Amino acid sequence: IESSGPELWLRVGEQAPEQLRFHDQPRTDAASVVTELRGLGMVILLVSGDRTQVVSGLAGQLGIEDWHAQCLPTDKIEIVERLHREGRKPLMIGDGLNDAPALAAGHASISPASAADVSQTAADFIFQGENLRPVLTTLRVARAAGHLVRQNIVLAVGYNMFAVPIAVMGFASPLIAAIAMSSSSVLVTLNAMRLRLMKTG
Repeated sequence: IESSGPELWLRVGEQAPEQLRFHDQPRTDAASVVTELRGLGMVILLVSGDRTQVVSGLAGQLGIEDWHAQCLPTDKIEIVERLHREGRKPLMIGDGLNDAPALAAGHASISPASAADVSQTAADFIFQGENLRPVLTTLRVARAAGHLVRQNIVLAVGYNMFAVPIAVMGFASPLIAAIAMSSSSVLVTLNAMRLRLMKTG
């Protein structure tokens, strides 16, 4: 009997084998998270070791056009490495035993707390709960942090370009120099703390 979902076959002794059919449900917020990821400029690929019929059905539910079925761990690594060669920075999200090598090969990787231990070990981030919303939060926090780091570099360079010549010319007393150095550190720290105020979820 053809099954549209995962299946197992059980045979006891000489009895005829029995087919056990399952129907996988995506996480409740999977479709909305995929949509929001696209809104962030991400290209979504679904890479799975399941049968073509199962993967195509799931891809249709989630609106994912680029999908790959019946993939071995080596196939998943090859897809990730191909993305690297194309100059992309693939974020791998997975929870299975055969996802671990691809998780390690990704530019960054995320795994749920319910994943196999080896997948959690290979992942850079681990999220809890049944929803995929933490993936969006992680990406937004990372982007916001990167933006603030670049701002702080500009602030530090600009501050020093202004303050160092003044000190070299002898226009700054030791007390003023100490205050200026402390002010620079405080300015950069306060700017970094803006990350807590940014909308990330």
